[in-house]
Amino acid sequence: MDRMIYLSMSGAKATMQRQEVLANNLANASTTGFRAELQAMRAVPVRGDGASTRVYALETTTGYDPTPGSIATTGRSLDVAMQGNAWLGVQALDGTEAYTRMGSLQVNAEGTLTTSGGLTVLGDGGPITLPPNSEPSIAPDGTISVKQAGGTVNTVGRLKLVTPEAALRRGDDGLFRAADGDLTADPAARLQEGALEGSNVNPIESMVAMIAAARQFEAQMKMVQTAERDEQAASRLLSLNG
Repeated sequence: MDRMIYLSMSGAKATMQRQEVLANNLANASTTGFRAELQAMRAVPVRGDGASTRVYALETTTGYDPTPGSIATTGRSLDVAMQGNAWLGVQALDGTEAYTRMGSLQVNAEGTLTTSGGLTVLGDGGPITLPPNSEPSIAPDGTISVKQAGGTVNTVGRLKLVTPEAALRRGDDGLFRAADGDLTADPAARLQEGALEGSNVNPIESMVAMIAAARQFEAQMKMVQTAERDEQAASRLLSLNG
């Protein structure tokens, strides 16, 4: 009887975890540059005497969907959409270097270039500061130029664009990092100014998957209830025979 309970309990737990991943993806269907999270399960035998036939289903991290999102033209000079496998370097809240496809940039009160979420954008030499009352423009290679009141155009820095050779790892803060440390800037990486990359989450597919996961969870719980009823019936029969 316990085999049936192990099977249904493990399946229900795995289905709940899948629902959490799908719900997070669906919640970020309109988040700029979001990469859909992927999930897979693996079988892990239970260790211990008499438990060799018991197997847990545990979550295994498979990363994210690298498919690019759709590009929407905004016409805003500080909106950039990374092309290909290029990523933008930013400074995370913990001070480490991280990477994102969120290309909606802005200038804070100190003149520092940041993301719309307030993270400092990194250049080849660190943070980028823009002079006040200037009109910025970003070239396809990430070079930032500003036009000042007198009409003079100066280069103030270049965005740190990287092209990872291996898949990045998503952190709890939603930013991505390389497994082997900080990446070097890629001079061949390119971006599109005046545009933003949308999320690559398909809302319809995510909703259908959530419905399927909910039905699967109900089926697993019915198995638990069936096992409980069978155990109660067996107990009654044993008590009568005793």
